[in-house]
Amino acid sequence: MLALPLAWLVIVYFGSLFVLLLSAFWDTDPFTAEIVHTFTLENFQKIIETQVYRDVAWRTIQMAVFVTIADIVLAFPIAYYMARVASRRRRNLLVVAVLLPLWANYLVKAYAWRTILSEGGVINCALEPFGLSFDGYSTVGLWLVFTYLWLPFMILPVYAGLERIPASLLEASADLGGRSFTTFRRVILPLAFPAVVAGSIFTFSLTLGDYIAPGLITSEQFIGTVIYNIRGQALPTAAAYSMVPIVVVIAYLLVARKLKAFESL
Repeated sequence: MLALPLAWLVIVYFGSLFVLLLSAFWDTDPFTAEIVHTFTLENFQKIIETQVYRDVAWRTIQMAVFVTIADIVLAFPIAYYMARVASRRRRNLLVVAVLLPLWANYLVKAYAWRTILSEGGVINCALEPFGLSFDGYSTVGLWLVFTYLWLPFMILPVYAGLERIPASLLEASADLGGRSFTTFRRVILPLAFPAVVAGSIFTFSLTLGDYIAPGLITSEQFIGTVIYNIRGQALPTAAAYSMVPIVVVIAYLLVARKLKAFESL
Protein backbone atom coordinates (compact mmCIF):
# COMPACT_ATOMS: atom_id res chain seq x y z
CA MET A 1 0.00 0.00 0.00
CA LEU A 2 2.92 2.32 0.62
CA ALA A 3 4.63 1.52 -2.67
CA LEU A 4 2.76 4.09 -4.75
CA PRO A 5 3.07 7.08 -2.39
CA LEU A 6 6.72 6.22 -1.69
CA ALA A 7 7.43 5.98 -5.41
CA TRP A 8 5.73 9.33 -5.93
CA LEU A 9 7.83 10.87 -3.12
CA VAL A 10 11.10 9.43 -4.40
CA ILE A 11 10.56 10.10 -8.11
CA VAL A 12 8.69 13.39 -8.10
CA TYR A 13 10.00 15.11 -4.99
CA PHE A 14 13.50 13.78 -4.44
CA GLY A 15 14.03 13.31 -8.17
CA SER A 16 13.22 16.92 -8.99
CA LEU A 17 15.26 18.10 -6.00
CA PHE A 18 18.23 16.06 -7.20
CA VAL A 19 17.98 17.55 -10.70
CA LEU A 20 17.74 21.03 -9.22
CA LEU A 21 20.83 20.58 -7.08
CA LEU A 22 22.65 18.92 -9.97
CA SER A 23 21.98 21.95 -12.15
CA ALA A 24 23.92 24.05 -9.63
CA PHE A 25 27.08 22.49 -11.08
CA TRP A 26 26.18 23.40 -14.67
CA ASP A 27 27.14 26.52 -16.58
CA THR A 28 25.22 29.18 -18.52
CA ASP A 29 26.11 30.39 -21.98
CA PRO A 30 26.87 34.13 -21.66
CA PHE A 31 25.39 34.93 -25.10
CA THR A 32 22.30 32.72 -25.35
CA ALA A 33 21.66 32.24 -21.60
CA GLU A 34 21.14 28.55 -22.32
CA ILE A 35 22.28 25.92 -19.83
CA VAL A 36 25.54 24.18 -20.69
CA HIS A 37 25.86 20.73 -19.15
CA THR A 38 29.49 21.03 -18.12
CA PHE A 39 30.71 20.59 -14.57
CA THR A 40 31.74 23.84 -12.87
CA LEU A 41 31.94 25.40 -9.42
CA GLU A 42 31.71 28.97 -10.67
CA ASN A 43 28.12 29.36 -9.47
CA PHE A 44 29.12 28.65 -5.87
CA GLN A 45 32.16 30.89 -6.25
CA LYS A 46 29.93 33.69 -7.51
CA ILE A 47 27.60 33.36 -4.53
CA ILE A 48 30.48 33.39 -2.05
CA GLU A 49 32.35 36.29 -3.63
CA THR A 50 29.41 38.55 -4.55
CA GLN A 51 28.52 40.94 -1.73
CA VAL A 52 24.85 41.16 -2.70
CA TYR A 53 24.30 37.43 -2.34
CA ARG A 54 26.00 37.43 1.05
CA ASP A 55 23.94 40.40 2.26
CA VAL A 56 20.68 38.82 1.12
CA ALA A 57 21.54 35.52 2.80
CA TRP A 58 22.44 37.26 6.06
CA ARG A 59 19.25 39.36 5.93
CA THR A 60 17.15 36.23 5.42
CA ILE A 61 18.83 34.34 8.26
CA GLN A 62 18.30 37.31 10.58
CA MET A 63 14.63 37.46 9.61
CA ALA A 64 14.24 33.73 10.27
CA VAL A 65 15.86 34.09 13.70
CA PHE A 66 13.71 37.09 14.70
CA VAL A 67 10.52 35.39 13.49
CA THR A 68 11.39 32.24 15.43
CA ILE A 69 12.10 34.20 18.63
CA ALA A 70 8.85 36.17 18.30
CA ASP A 71 6.84 33.01 17.71
CA ILE A 72 8.40 31.31 20.74
CA VAL A 73 7.59 34.30 22.96
CA LEU A 74 4.00 34.41 21.71
CA ALA A 75 3.39 30.67 21.49
CA PHE A 76 4.65 29.57 24.90
CA PRO A 77 2.10 31.36 27.11
CA ILE A 78 -0.73 30.44 24.71
CA ALA A 79 0.34 26.79 24.63
CA TYR A 80 0.83 26.72 28.41
CA TYR A 81 -2.65 28.09 29.01
CA MET A 82 -4.11 25.53 26.60
CA ALA A 83 -2.23 22.59 28.12
CA ARG A 84 -2.19 23.35 31.85
CA VAL A 85 -4.87 25.95 32.69
CA ALA A 86 -7.84 25.87 30.30
CA SER A 87 -10.78 23.55 30.84
CA ARG A 88 -11.35 20.74 28.33
CA ARG A 89 -14.07 22.67 26.50
CA ARG A 90 -12.05 25.88 26.34
CA ARG A 91 -8.96 23.91 25.30
CA ASN A 92 -10.82 22.40 22.36
CA LEU A 93 -12.03 25.84 21.30
CA LEU A 94 -8.49 27.20 21.46
CA VAL A 95 -7.13 24.30 19.40
CA VAL A 96 -9.73 25.04 16.75
CA ALA A 97 -8.83 28.75 16.90
CA VAL A 98 -5.15 27.90 16.36
CA LEU A 99 -5.91 25.51 13.50
CA LEU A 100 -8.43 27.81 11.82
CA PRO A 101 -5.84 30.10 10.12
CA LEU A 102 -4.23 27.02 8.57
CA TRP A 103 -7.45 26.34 6.68
CA ALA A 104 -7.26 29.70 4.93
CA ASN A 105 -5.34 30.05 1.69
CA TYR A 106 -1.80 31.37 2.08
CA LEU A 107 -2.29 34.04 -0.61
CA VAL A 108 -5.49 35.24 1.03
CA LYS A 109 -3.68 35.76 4.34
CA ALA A 110 -0.71 37.46 2.65
CA TYR A 111 -2.93 39.90 0.72
CA ALA A 112 -5.00 40.52 3.85
CA TRP A 113 -1.84 41.56 5.68
CA ARG A 114 -0.83 43.70 2.73
CA THR A 115 -4.11 45.58 3.20
CA ILE A 116 -3.61 45.81 6.98
CA LEU A 117 -0.11 47.24 6.54
CA SER A 118 -1.07 49.72 3.82
CA GLU A 119 -1.16 53.48 4.35
CA GLY A 120 -4.91 53.37 4.91
CA GLY A 121 -4.84 50.07 6.78
CA VAL A 122 -5.95 49.22 10.28
CA ILE A 123 -2.55 49.85 11.89
CA ASN A 124 -2.12 53.34 10.46
CA CYS A 125 -5.74 54.20 11.22
CA ALA A 126 -5.12 53.26 14.87
CA LEU A 127 -1.92 55.31 15.01
CA GLU A 128 -3.32 58.37 13.23
CA PRO A 129 -5.00 59.94 16.32
CA PHE A 130 -1.59 59.95 18.02
CA GLY A 131 0.10 61.65 15.07
CA LEU A 132 2.08 58.50 14.26
CA SER A 133 2.44 56.43 11.11
CA PHE A 134 3.89 53.04 10.30
CA ASP A 135 5.60 52.01 7.09
CA GLY A 136 4.04 48.59 6.75
CA TYR A 137 5.77 47.80 3.48
CA SER A 138 9.10 47.33 5.20
CA THR A 139 11.22 44.67 6.84
CA VAL A 140 9.38 45.19 10.12
CA GLY A 141 6.06 44.72 8.35
CA LEU A 142 7.33 41.50 6.79
CA TRP A 143 8.45 40.33 10.23
CA LEU A 144 4.90 40.83 11.50
CA VAL A 145 3.49 38.88 8.56
CA PHE A 146 5.88 35.97 9.00
CA THR A 147 5.28 35.90 12.76
CA TYR A 148 1.54 35.61 12.15
CA LEU A 149 1.81 33.06 9.35
CA TRP A 150 4.02 30.58 11.21
CA LEU A 151 2.67 31.06 14.75
CA PRO A 152 0.36 27.98 14.61
CA PHE A 153 3.37 25.84 13.63
CA MET A 154 4.98 26.87 16.91
CA ILE A 155 1.92 26.70 19.16
CA LEU A 156 0.92 23.14 18.29
CA PRO A 157 4.27 21.40 19.03
CA VAL A 158 4.78 23.39 22.23
CA TYR A 159 1.22 22.61 23.31
CA ALA A 160 1.79 18.91 22.68
CA GLY A 161 5.08 19.01 24.60
CA LEU A 162 3.59 20.81 27.60
CA GLU A 163 0.60 18.49 27.68
CA ARG A 164 2.92 15.48 28.06
CA ILE A 165 4.56 16.86 31.21
CA PRO A 166 3.22 14.88 34.20
CA ALA A 167 1.45 17.02 36.77
CA SER A 168 3.26 15.05 39.49
CA LEU A 169 6.56 16.70 38.51
CA LEU A 170 5.10 20.16 39.06
CA GLU A 171 3.63 19.04 42.39
CA ALA A 172 6.97 17.59 43.43
CA SER A 173 8.70 20.87 42.60
CA ALA A 174 6.16 22.76 44.72
CA ASP A 175 6.55 20.29 47.61
CA LEU A 176 10.32 20.83 47.52
CA GLY A 177 9.84 24.58 47.88
CA GLY A 178 10.19 25.56 44.25
CA ARG A 179 8.40 28.78 43.38
CA SER A 180 6.56 29.34 40.12
CA PHE A 181 9.54 30.81 38.29
CA THR A 182 11.89 28.13 39.63
CA THR A 183 9.50 25.39 38.52
CA PHE A 184 9.20 26.96 35.11
CA ARG A 185 12.98 27.37 34.70
CA ARG A 186 14.11 24.03 36.08
CA VAL A 187 11.21 21.70 35.27
CA ILE A 188 8.86 22.99 32.57
CA LEU A 189 11.34 24.69 30.26
CA PRO A 190 13.84 21.77 30.05
CA LEU A 191 11.03 19.27 29.40
CA ALA A 192 9.37 21.52 26.82
CA PHE A 193 12.64 22.41 25.09
CA PRO A 194 12.42 19.60 22.48
CA ALA A 195 8.93 20.77 21.53
CA VAL A 196 10.18 24.36 21.19
CA VAL A 197 12.98 23.14 18.94
CA ALA A 198 10.50 21.17 16.85
CA GLY A 199 8.36 24.27 16.36
CA SER A 200 11.38 26.44 15.64
CA ILE A 201 12.40 24.11 12.81
CA PHE A 202 9.12 24.92 11.08
CA THR A 203 9.26 28.67 11.64
CA PHE A 204 12.95 28.96 10.79
CA SER A 205 12.91 26.85 7.63
CA LEU A 206 9.63 28.24 6.31
CA THR A 207 10.91 31.79 6.68
CA LEU A 208 14.19 30.97 4.91
CA GLY A 209 12.52 29.71 1.75
CA ASP A 210 9.45 31.93 1.46
CA TYR A 211 9.30 34.26 -1.53
CA ILE A 212 5.61 35.18 -1.81
CA ALA A 213 5.24 37.31 1.33
CA PRO A 214 8.51 39.23 0.76
CA GLY A 215 7.42 39.97 -2.80
CA LEU A 216 4.07 41.32 -1.61
CA ILE A 217 5.14 43.24 1.49
CA THR A 218 8.56 44.76 0.90
CA SER A 219 11.04 45.68 -1.79
CA GLU A 220 13.89 44.17 0.23
CA GLN A 221 15.37 41.07 -1.35
CA PHE A 222 15.51 37.72 0.43
CA ILE A 223 16.84 34.32 -0.61
CA GLY A 224 13.49 33.15 -1.96
CA THR A 225 12.85 36.27 -4.00
CA VAL A 226 16.38 36.27 -5.45
CA ILE A 227 16.05 32.63 -6.53
CA TYR A 228 12.63 33.35 -8.03
CA ASN A 229 13.88 36.42 -9.92
CA ILE A 230 17.01 34.88 -11.44
CA ARG A 231 15.71 31.39 -12.16
CA GLY A 232 14.82 32.28 -15.75
CA GLN A 233 18.07 34.01 -16.69
CA ALA A 234 20.56 31.99 -14.61
CA LEU A 235 19.04 28.73 -13.43
CA PRO A 236 22.39 27.19 -12.33
CA THR A 237 23.10 30.24 -10.16
CA ALA A 238 19.60 30.07 -8.68
CA ALA A 239 20.07 26.36 -7.99
CA ALA A 240 23.40 27.04 -6.30
CA TYR A 241 21.84 29.78 -4.20
CA SER A 242 19.09 27.37 -3.13
CA MET A 243 21.82 25.38 -1.41
CA VAL A 244 22.21 28.20 1.13
CA PRO A 245 18.94 27.60 3.04
CA ILE A 246 19.49 23.84 2.80
CA VAL A 247 22.93 24.12 4.38
CA VAL A 248 21.67 26.57 7.02
CA VAL A 249 18.78 24.26 8.02
CA ILE A 250 21.10 21.24 8.17
CA ALA A 251 23.49 23.21 10.40
CA TYR A 252 20.53 24.25 12.59
CA LEU A 253 19.44 20.61 12.96
CA LEU A 254 22.97 19.53 13.85
CA VAL A 255 23.19 22.20 16.55
CA ALA A 256 19.80 21.13 17.92
CA ARG A 257 20.95 17.53 17.96
CA LYS A 258 24.15 18.55 19.72
CA LEU A 259 22.02 20.18 22.40
CA LYS A 260 20.14 16.86 22.75
CA ALA A 261 16.89 18.52 21.74
CA PHE A 262 15.53 15.42 20.00
CA GLU A 263 16.19 12.84 22.70
CA SER A 264 12.83 13.17 24.43
CA LEU A 265 10.69 13.92 21.39
